[in-house]
Amino acid sequence: MNLESPKVTLDKSAEETFNFLSDVKNFESLMPDNISKFEVLENDKFLFALKGMPEIILKKKEAVANNKIVLGAAGGKLDFALIADITEIEPNKTDVKLNFEGEFNAMMAMMIKGPISKFIETLVTNMKTEI
Repeated sequence: MNLESPKVTLDKSAEETFNFLSDVKNFESLMPDNISKFEVLENDKFLFALKGMPEIILKKKEAVANNKIVLGAAGGKLDFALIADITEIEPNKTDVKLNFEGEFNAMMAMMIKGPISKFIETLVTNMKTEI
């Protein structure tokens, strides 16, 4: 299952955007209002939970300077990745889009498609005010 967030344009350089997203503790400020738990576990790993959903642990798996950050599931039964694509369109103007990629059975995909789509849309929308 592949889901894409809308693209947002930030009034920041690609480097500033990349540096913000590289620090996993900054994801707390991007989370939706219905977050019930957020905890940094290691330098590159954090745990979060939304009300009514199980806890999810994300770990930074890959970072391509000023272009891409890949967060992947760290443990748990689901294997997925959250990819931030960062594109500088001019100095101090950067496009960001989040992609969610995971392998799920049809029943699971149907159940999580809506909440995950809303979740990644909220993350990129909050980037406009937080980065």
